[in-house]
Amino acid sequence: MNPPGRRIRPAIVLAYGKINLTLEILARRDDGYHALRSVMLPIGLADEIAIEPAERFGFTCEPAQLGPGNLVVRTLERVGLAGAPYAVTLRKHIPVGAGLGGGSSDAAAILRAAMSGAFGPVAARDWLADARALGSDIPLFLVDGGALVEGTGERVTALGALPPWSIVLLVPGVHVATPDAFRRLAKSRAAVAPPVRPRNESASLRALVALQRGDYPAAIAAAVNDFEPLVSEAYPAVGAALDALRAAGARHAMLSGSGGACFALCPDDASAQALAARVRVPDGARLAVVPFAPSASWRAPTPA
Repeated sequence: MNPPGRRIRPAIVLAYGKINLTLEILARRDDGYHALRSVMLPIGLADEIAIEPAERFGFTCEPAQLGPGNLVVRTLERVGLAGAPYAVTLRKHIPVGAGLGGGSSDAAAILRAAMSGAFGPVAARDWLADARALGSDIPLFLVDGGALVEGTGERVTALGALPPWSIVLLVPGVHVATPDAFRRLAKSRAAVAPPVRPRNESASLRALVALQRGDYPAAIAAAVNDFEPLVSEAYPAVGAALDALRAAGARHAMLSGSGGACFALCPDDASAQALAARVRVPDGARLAVVPFAPSASWRAPTPA
């Protein structure tokens, strides 16, 4: 908490979204959760969180209907800041229920802001434990960059600098609930043995190496999402978005997370812009071209 008489400076915190270049859902564990293996990459589409000094605590969300029970408030409560004299405003730009990690990123942004002193001095604590308690994707967003995520989201291995590739993002106007995606996955696997995917033969490990080498064809070859066939069949708008990207010439169109956002990874901005110009956007869908999110921790590779 702030010492008496100290006023924090207003701050804007950015919470970047993510895509899943791979998402392997492995066997179900004894605790009911599924183990996973996923390469998650932050993208240059971000929510904004404004933090300002105030007489008493207040939270506002734009749009307002996303305010009740918002994960930002739950995160502030978790770290003992929900009653402190700050006005916190969340401006949502990442589509909700799209598999882009907006809510998790918002929570991680609050944790990072608290760690950096944006709310004034705070007592030492286990920030990673806070992240894990708040949500399985949140530890990812404590890493400033892409990562290999394993377990139930708690094992995060940073990838380092990402290549200068771009993403064509096509988000249909449909909310895909993650529990529903898992129910469909469980039903599809009820009559078959759980998948056996040795880690050293994993698509995610191949994707990790491809990204670190800047090998675009190898990254595309490794891309996979176990939810994609199930979600695209259950949600026609998702199938239409994937079809629109493929018809425009996407080398590989795929689902992010449990959906419904779809994307195509391109080797540079020019090819991404050209692809986007050819996309016939389905009714109610949102199209954008975004780079990977900037990172303060990792320098871009120096050209030879």
